[in-house]
This record gives sequence, C-alpha cells and structure tokens, in this order.
Amino acid sequence: MTTAGHIHIERRNQVAIIFLDRPQRRNAFNETMLKELARVTAILKENPPRAVVITGTGDQAFSAGFDVNPDNPMVTAFIAAAEKHDEGLAGQAIGDLRRIVDEFIALPVPIIAALNGIAYGGGAELCVRCDLRVMDPQAVICFSEVRLGLMPDWGGGATLARLIGPSRAADLILTARKVGATEALALGLTNRISKAGSALEEAVCLAEAITANGPRAVRNALEIIRRSQDLSLTAALELELARATTLIASGECIHGVSAFLMKKPPDFPDVA
Repeated sequence: MTTAGHIHIERRNQVAIIFLDRPQRRNAFNETMLKELARVTAILKENPPRAVVITGTGDQAFSAGFDVNPDNPMVTAFIAAAEKHDEGLAGQAIGDLRRIVDEFIALPVPIIAALNGIAYGGGAELCVRCDLRVMDPQAVICFSEVRLGLMPDWGGGATLARLIGPSRAADLILTARKVGATEALALGLTNRISKAGSALEEAVCLAEAITANGPRAVRNALEIIRRSQDLSLTAALELELARATTLIASGECIHGVSAFLMKKPPDFPDVA
C-alpha cells in the first residue's frame, strides 16, 4: 500500500484503490489532503493501473467535501476574498483547488466512486465527476453548497446537469436536498446499488470486469465518452473514427480476436 497521509493507494492486480482516510472529519478535504490527492494523481500517472476505484474509509462517509474549519488555510483564503469582495483572490483560491480535482479526473483510465456513506458538497461533486458510481444502500448524496451561500465549484454542477439533465440538476443543487441510493439510481445519478456494506467490493468487481478488456480499447472508448459531451455530433463521430483507426493500428485487437477464435480468455498487454 502506498500512503500519503490521509490518502492511501492499494493495488489489486490491475486496479488501484484510493482510500480517503480522515474519518474524524468524515473524510473531508483540507489543504493538506488536497495536496495529497495531487501527489496520488502523480503516482498514478507515472504507473497507471487499468482502472481506479475511490472510496472513503469506514462506513459513515465517502467524503463530506471541503472541510469548513477555521484550521483549514483554504477557508481563511475564501473568507478573506469574501470580506474584500475580491474576485481575483476568490478565483485563485477556487482555481488552485479545482486544478487538483481536474487532474485527478483526467486520468486516462475509468474512475469508479464507491460511495460507502455520505457524499456531501465537494464529495458529491467528486463522485459525479467520476466515470461510474456504486452506492451502498445507506449512502446519501447531497449538493449542500447553497446552504452556506456557496455553489458547486469542483466541476460538479456542470457535470451533474449533463449527467441527469438541467432540470433535475436544478432540483438537487438549488434545494440542497439529500438523495438516497434508490432515488439516485432512478435519476441516473448512480450506476449500481451494492449490497449493504459492499460498495467497495462491488466497485472493485466492476473495475475488474473492465480491466479484463483491451486497455487501449478501454482508454480510447473512454476518451470518446468523456469528450463527446463537449463536441458536436459530427466532431464526436470524427474523433471516434480517428481513435478507432489508431486502436486497430496498435495491434491490440490481434490478442482479442485470436483468443476469441481459440475460445479462451484474452491476455492483453499493458499500455506501454
């Protein structure tokens, strides 16, 4: 296991599991923990797995989001910007935080959030920015920012609108109401509901199902899924054709087709 203070990485074959480990604050992010996420992201970039699962330690919280605590230097920065009505300071404070989240989400492999408990505020934003979500039956998602006179700023607002539609996103963000697993599944906010206490295990099983497939195929298909939301249909189709062409030329399909013809599981080489 690789550790960086309150964030740990465990490797299970081709899957990297990230544990948010600050249970005394419901796995909320302070400045130190955000820097740890940046270091963990750098580690995964250097030696990428085929899939990533992120979860919280314990059975109470995935993450309560941003730690609103006087001991958190980032809170001091936000308050200073608010008191001075200084958009420059506010933009710098938010931008520093947002870049860390953006870089993590940009990892070129599928990222699965295993919601073992509450996901509030930035925790809710982080989970919706992941590619897939698995929720414990008792887990709860809440975009709670407006209760503090704030709004989503980890990229979760725009992502949520694309994920479940603008009207449903408005319902969740503007009311800051809590959403349980059953409603989240109906809204398309989560992909699966696990058995009680098994969100991590089911998320890892989902990740392992992905890692059994061609890693280049998964990466290229994932790029299209992620980028197509920002492109016209014509541009997305052109990009899909370009990536499919590159994928075939990589030779990865030789392993898959050969295994299929021999009626055995494929053994795909890692991406160099």
